[in-house]
Formats: sequence, structure tokens, C-alpha cells
Amino acid sequence: MLGARVLAELGDDRARFADARALKSYAGSAPITRASGKKRFVGRRFVKNNRLINAGFLWAFAALTASPEANAHYRRRREHGDWHAAAQRNLLNRFLGQLHYCLKTRQHFDEQAAFAPLLSPPTDQAA
Repeated sequence: MLGARVLAELGDDRARFADARALKSYAGSAPITRASGKKRFVGRRFVKNNRLINAGFLWAFAALTASPEANAHYRRRREHGDWHAAAQRNLLNRFLGQLHYCLKTRQHFDEQAAFAPLLSPPTDQAA
């Protein structure tokens, strides 16, 4: 049911969203950054697709119990200092980015690739 709601809200035009960032903004999961001089404000979006964001939060919440990789990502965000809603929104952003990639390339979702750890810079080991 959730998948049907998400796909219905996205529509059938694959060119509708130029990139994953546009999809995340449309859903309302991407934060808004306002900066002027030395001040910087990062806040939530008020104009968004409410049906899509609600389905997305349910999707992310369900993934916490069904997917060990998603749960590990959520736990990392919580340990990083994010509140529950922020960590869940970050997880939803990851899912929406992967959904956009899968729809554009017509590939199946790969959990290992979606939650691959960030590569650390190479270290020089002098022997």
C-alpha cells in the first residue's frame, strides 16, 4: 500500500524530477538553508506534498524493523546527535535518492549499495 501511494504521488513521468534533489524537495524531506552574512538557518519545508511525506515517514519507520542496514544508518544518525525526526528524515532522504536512481536507471534496489559506508581518505602507512 505504501509503495502504491509513493508511486502514485510521483506520477508516471520519469523526467518530472531532473535529479534526486528535486524529488526530495518536492516531498518536503530536504531541508531549507537560508544564509545571509554570518547567519545561517537550516529549517524544514512548509510547502510540500503532504501525502508523499506522510507515506515516506511510514516507509522509513517500517524500514527500521525490516532492514538492518536502514536501522544501522538511523542509529548512526542518532549517535551523531540527530533527534528521532531528523534521523528518520535523513533515512527518508536516502530512500528517495535511491528510488530516483532506481527509476532513472531501471535497476532494482540494492541495500548494500544504498547504505554503503562512506570511504575514508587513504592513510599513508610508512613501513
